[in-house]
Amino acid sequence: MSATVSSRPSSPPRASVRPPRRRAPREAQGSPMLLGAGRWPRVLGGTALVVMAAVWLLPFVWAVVTSFQSEADVTTPGLSPFKGAFTLESYREVFDRGNLPVWAFNSLLIAAVVTALTVAISTLAAYGFSRGTFRGRRALMALTVASIMVPPQLLIVPLFRQMLAFDLVDTYWAVILPQIVAPMMVFILKRFFDGIPRELEEAARIDGASDLRVFWSIVLPLSRPIVAAVGIFVFIGAWNNFLWPFIVTNDSDLMTLPVGLATVRDTYGTVYAQSMASALLAALPLIAVFLLFQRRIVRSVATTGLGGT
Repeated sequence: MSATVSSRPSSPPRASVRPPRRRAPREAQGSPMLLGAGRWPRVLGGTALVVMAAVWLLPFVWAVVTSFQSEADVTTPGLSPFKGAFTLESYREVFDRGNLPVWAFNSLLIAAVVTALTVAISTLAAYGFSRGTFRGRRALMALTVASIMVPPQLLIVPLFRQMLAFDLVDTYWAVILPQIVAPMMVFILKRFFDGIPRELEEAARIDGASDLRVFWSIVLPLSRPIVAAVGIFVFIGAWNNFLWPFIVTNDSDLMTLPVGLATVRDTYGTVYAQSMASALLAALPLIAVFLLFQRRIVRSVATTGLGGT
C-alpha cells in the first residue's frame, strides 16, 4: 500500500512586529508655561511670578504714596513710605504753578499727529521694501536698518540747525517732524509684509486692481494687528519724549506735559512729593490707554512676534 502523505503549505515567516513608539505628549496650544507637571512646579512658578510682580510694582506704589504726603513728611528719616497723613497738597501745588490743561492738550495733539504720520509713512515704506523691485532696494533697506543703531542724541544738533533754517523753532511742526521717521517700525512692518501670501495680491491685480488699491484693500486689513501695535508704541514714545521737545520749544504755551512739569520742578527746586505727583500726572494718560487697550496690546505683541524682532 502506498501511503499518501498530505503536505501542508508552509506558512510564510512572520515579520517581527515592533510596538509603536510612544510620542511625548505635546502641550496644547495656548497652555501656560510650567516648570513641569505636578504641584510643586506650579507653586514655584507662581511664587516667582508674584515676587517679580511685587518688585516691579514696589517703585510705583512708593511713588503713589509719596505724592499724597506733604514735603515735611517725605523728608522725615525712615524706611517706611507711610510717614504722615495723606494730603493733596502736592497736586494742588503742581496745578497752581503749571499750565497743565495746555500742556496735556499739546502732548495729546503732538502724539496723535506723530502716530498718524509715522504709521502712514512706515507702512508705505515697508510695503515698498517688501514688494518693490526698484534699483538699490537692498542698499536702501540696509541703510534703513543701519540707522536703527544711530543714537538719537547724535542727531539733535543737525536737527536743531535744520529747524532754525526752516524757521520752525517754537512751533508744533518742530516737535512733530523729526519724530515721524522711525526706521525700527519700517523694519518690523517689512518683516510682517514679507509673510503675507503674494497670491492674494496677484489675484487682485488680475481683477484690475492697482498697487495702491491692493495695499489699501488687501494688505492693510490683513495687517491690523501689527499696525495697531506699531501705532500704540509710537504714541507712547511720542508722549514720553522729553529731550527733543525740551530743546526745540521755549514758549510755555507750546510745551508738552513732560517738559512743562519738569520746568515747574526745576524752577522751585527739588521737592520730592511734587516730583512724584508730576510723574504720576504725566503717566496717568498712558495708564488709561493701556487699561483700555490692554487686550489689543497683548494680542498684537503675541500675534506679530515683536518680542523676537
